[in-house]
Amino acid sequence: MDNIIKTVNLEKIYGKSSVKTHALKGVNLDIPRGTFACIIGPSGHGKSTLLQLIGGLDRPTKGDAYIDGENNATLNKRELADVRAKKIGFVFQFFNLLPNLTALENIQTAMMFGKMSSGEQKEKAQTLLNMVGLAEKADAKPSELSGGQQQRISIARALANDPDILLMDEPTGNLDSESEKEVLEQIQKIHQAGKTIVMVTHSHDIANTAEQIITIRDGVIA
Repeated sequence: MDNIIKTVNLEKIYGKSSVKTHALKGVNLDIPRGTFACIIGPSGHGKSTLLQLIGGLDRPTKGDAYIDGENNATLNKRELADVRAKKIGFVFQFFNLLPNLTALENIQTAMMFGKMSSGEQKEKAQTLLNMVGLAEKADAKPSELSGGQQQRISIARALANDPDILLMDEPTGNLDSESEKEVLEQIQKIHQAGKTIVMVTHSHDIANTAEQIITIRDGVIA
């Protein structure tokens, strides 16, 4: 089986000397390409830590985290940044949109370090807006959008460089039920288009829509 994500004996310890927190304790995980996987478990038990180590946003204390066969744990900062830019899109609970930019411009920011011209960037950003059903909101600032609309803009931005993987940390945790529904519909469409999605969630209802459920408790897979 083609596992696009793999972790081997992954450990993360925060703190030094006598005051240590073992956030992850030897996690072994395989996520096949094209899977929609949910990481679920109590708060403070290592869910977000696991997602950050998979995405190369943090370094493991021990063990390995592979993305498409490449071990994040052995890469330098520049190499890690390159992997994140080309292979991974990130979506977080808080939308992290730039308040003074329009929806279209916020998506374009993810393409600024590529080789596309400004015209090509604008065209692709508009295509992504269309994909998430917000073509008419191209000129709207974040303050003029609902929470669900802002998160859909964040998802479009995460897809700007056509990554193979979307890593999502509680993407609906800051939304009302109607906004959550519209965002989950977009996530399912993206998954059906072939993307691998790994989502941290507290919601068992959301997790039950996934193909793979990973339960983390006390830093280990339960």
